[in-house]
Amino acid sequence: MPAVEVDSHTQLSHEEIRRYSRHLIMPEVGIEGQRKLKAAKVLLIGTGGLGSPTGLYLAAAGVGTLGVVDYDVVDESNLHRQVIHGQSSLGIPKIDSAERRLKDLNPYVEIVKYNVPLTSANALEILEPYDLVIDGTDNFPTRYLVNDAAVKLGKLNVYGSIFRFEGQVAVFGHPDGPCYRCMFPEPPPPGLVPSCAEGGVLGILPGTVGTMQATEAIKLILGIGEPLVGRMLLYDALEMSFTKIKVRKNPNCPVCGIPHEQIELIDYEQFCGMPAHDRSSFATPTETVDGMRVISVRQLKARLDKEPNLVVLDVRDPHEWAIAALDNTLRIPKGDIQAAKDAVLQGRAQEADTVLAQIPHDCEIALLCRSGKRSADSIGLLIEAGYDASRLVNVDGGLLAWAREVDPSLPSY
Repeated sequence: MPAVEVDSHTQLSHEEIRRYSRHLIMPEVGIEGQRKLKAAKVLLIGTGGLGSPTGLYLAAAGVGTLGVVDYDVVDESNLHRQVIHGQSSLGIPKIDSAERRLKDLNPYVEIVKYNVPLTSANALEILEPYDLVIDGTDNFPTRYLVNDAAVKLGKLNVYGSIFRFEGQVAVFGHPDGPCYRCMFPEPPPPGLVPSCAEGGVLGILPGTVGTMQATEAIKLILGIGEPLVGRMLLYDALEMSFTKIKVRKNPNCPVCGIPHEQIELIDYEQFCGMPAHDRSSFATPTETVDGMRVISVRQLKARLDKEPNLVVLDVRDPHEWAIAALDNTLRIPKGDIQAAKDAVLQGRAQEADTVLAQIPHDCEIALLCRSGKRSADSIGLLIEAGYDASRLVNVDGGLLAWAREVDPSLPSY
């Protein structure tokens, strides 16, 4: 089922025929296929790790219109994997950097920019003009939003996901196949699956996965081959292995199992229990967040100047401490705290004490991680293990905020 219909006005110039000549001599593409690519309108959600290779190869292939959704700016930590950007783009909006590179690669492609976070309020308006959507997002709220909006509008959704050394690719929203909600009806509990910013990602991994997303998009546009409908491709870079699993359409799916007009875009941050982006009101620092006490890095610095013995518990992994760390901190990884909490709940107190004996009960403790997420999760674990919530405070923004606002000599990663 081709995703694009071509009218008689879509023709190739002599210059385009020269540019796409290696496509045109393939019978599976030919002139008519290249006209479909030129007529196609594809929306990239994100111009980061996945959006970079996907956008580059779709532009190079001659997709006529590429919409790009991103509100972030290029940061040095992006460059090991987000290959659409470069050193000269540091500090500028990602969509401007992406537009510059894509137009240099192929001046015949129209770039439509959306310098905004994708939300329930604007998703339908942004997705509506496009034939298919490329999901290059890095968080669960936006993934569910993209899926639900695409299903409601009848758009194909080329999904990709990456973490550390592993990737996933699938096509959702096809009339004969499942949607993302068929496979993942509910999001994982907050904190269970770390983001790439928290868990890391091999720089070349999104290149592999994003290129596969671009391949699926081109197959859908041309109506050739067997797209990943009803199947998910799992890639393990360490094993260099590819595995396909079947994904069945759920007739009782709360999204694709009901009439399109009945689909409602909900508050996905509340649904997933986590923020979708940095501008989210869900993540706005206040005195308490969901009943949890928070402290800014500037407030923590002022406290430490007056109280050098204030306990700061760094819950990052040991290899991160070698990259950057504050002096005189108590260092216990979140995973060890999780194991100790589980031991307490299962009655193995002696096993739990090997970790919890290091964490005092009788004083205030400021918990710190890279960005504030794992430390917030660790507070919840300590409360379950019997600690007084009033003595635990989360350092908002973590070491990234400390390096930005307190000590710029501290490296960010």
